[in-house]
Amino acid sequence: MRISSIALALLAVSGSVTSFAPNNVLLLPQRRFLSHLSMSENGSTLTRLPESAVELTLKIPGSATKAAYDKTCTELSKDLSIPGFRKGAKISPKVLEQNMAAKGGRNALKAQAINSLLENLIEPALKEEHGLDPIGQPALTIPADVLADDFVPGEPIDLVVKCDVWPDISWATVEGQEKPYIGLTGKYKRGPYDEAKFNKALTDLRERYAVLEPAGEDRELEMGDACRVNMVGYMAKEDGTKGDPLPNTASGDNVEVILGPGRYMEGLVEGLLGAKVGDERTVKVSFPVNLRDKTLAGKGAIFDVSIFEASIRSLPEVDDEFANKVRAGLSAQGLKDELQAAVDVEDAKQYAPARNAALGKSLSEIMDVEVPDTLVTNQAKEKFAMMMTDMRNNGVADEEIKEQISPENFGKYKDIAKDDIVRDFKVSMATDEIARLEGIEVPDSEIEEQVLNVKKDIKEGEEIDEKMLRGKIETTLMRGKVFDFLSENANLEVDFNEEEFDVNIMKKLAEDSLKREEEWAGGPDSAESRAESSSTALKGKSGNEDEEVTSGTMNFSKGEGGTSKRKNKAANAEKAKEEAEADAKAAVEAKAKAAVEAKAKAEAEAKAKA
Repeated sequence: MRISSIALALLAVSGSVTSFAPNNVLLLPQRRFLSHLSMSENGSTLTRLPESAVELTLKIPGSATKAAYDKTCTELSKDLSIPGFRKGAKISPKVLEQNMAAKGGRNALKAQAINSLLENLIEPALKEEHGLDPIGQPALTIPADVLADDFVPGEPIDLVVKCDVWPDISWATVEGQEKPYIGLTGKYKRGPYDEAKFNKALTDLRERYAVLEPAGEDRELEMGDACRVNMVGYMAKEDGTKGDPLPNTASGDNVEVILGPGRYMEGLVEGLLGAKVGDERTVKVSFPVNLRDKTLAGKGAIFDVSIFEASIRSLPEVDDEFANKVRAGLSAQGLKDELQAAVDVEDAKQYAPARNAALGKSLSEIMDVEVPDTLVTNQAKEKFAMMMTDMRNNGVADEEIKEQISPENFGKYKDIAKDDIVRDFKVSMATDEIARLEGIEVPDSEIEEQVLNVKKDIKEGEEIDEKMLRGKIETTLMRGKVFDFLSENANLEVDFNEEEFDVNIMKKLAEDSLKREEEWAGGPDSAESRAESSSTALKGKSGNEDEEVTSGTMNFSKGEGGTSKRKNKAANAEKAKEEAEADAKAAVEAKAKAAVEAKAKAEAEAKAKA
């Protein structure tokens, strides 16, 4: 079973898929005879129903019923073969009806005419008369074949239709807030701030505001002091003597040298320690290997250095007075907060999903919107199809996957996933509305950059819908900017917690998985109890509600067919356990290695910048 086959099988379970966007709703096709159909004589009446559904009564005049019936007869005459009539000839409605009735289609013409009326009139009625956008397929409250019994072409008829419509947003009133989405509260976990990076940034800022005090002529230079020197440089020969003069860019007069580790080429600071004003020193240095000038990179040099001025440098304390020098009105704590946010920009990106989830939860609680069942069904179907695909990718047999795809199993999954789908839909609508209200837009350059990045990963010969791709990228970037805006104006509680990868937990999960496989192999338990067992086990270990939903819907099948396959799985469960333990150990080692490499890279970059 290919992935496309899974999708097609799921389409048979319930209708088509539409996205959470009003411009993607399923609209009904327009017919060429729409100009003959009009409800201007009587109009339509609308009744609101729960979950953003409506019941619409279309009062259709006789002229419209006749036009629809005549059009149906004309179209059918073009394709129907009736003895005694050439194909395409005009055939009377009576003959057509008799022919259809002989084939078991009594009132088929009238039923088709009624459906044509519905298809052509429902959208204009909802949009033009009531200002609503339909979603999905409308449904007659009384089937067309039943209505056909009393349908008379040329006579008026009332069609009562139920349809989902795009919902409206209403915001809750939040005391003290003109805009309810300002000041959102919530809590999320993230790793601790990079203290080393923050301390370096704070030290660099203090360095910029260092206070210089003249040193006495007899005072020897120490680490942290500053001096002004004249420097003449030479390439170093293999025997350690002076060679050719260095370019002017590598020498100079009145050069300030701050004595500190890692600031300059190796050996310069060390060669000046202990010197006094008026001293001349010969200093041997090594140029950095990553120097831009490749003629000097990694090579040795000798400098004649004359010291003509020395200063004692002192760094200011981080207090309110210092912060006010940095920016008028800034406090010490405000300075630290801003600096922390600045150095944490990159690190914070990996925790943005957790932050956004906290904001989304709070956002969904301050808005009132009824989510149409059509959207819930379509979104559940997409998630269900993805779950089936994941099962196949994880080695589950195609036959077992086919057993899972049924209206009953999909209905169970939909019930489990509904709350999450509704919340996600609310957040989706809310972020789009906030973007509109706050004028949040995505520059074309950012969209184009992401489009190009995606295209780089596309395999040769693979086709993409660039317009759709661009739209999805713009929506993703825009919603990211909305969450950034909400975060800046929120009161989120952050739990800084260094999460360690626990091998013992992974071992326990593997053991629990083996135990469940053995229980399943022992006999066909109910689908509900299996789902509950799997869900409870994962929830107890991870606390992740999303994992609970997925695991709780992984198996709905009943009977001996599914049991025999589980017996085969149980036989290999011990091997799976060993592989899980090995993977867990490898993950710990990889994490440690990545941390060391990241630290080394950061130190190298800092050195290169200096």
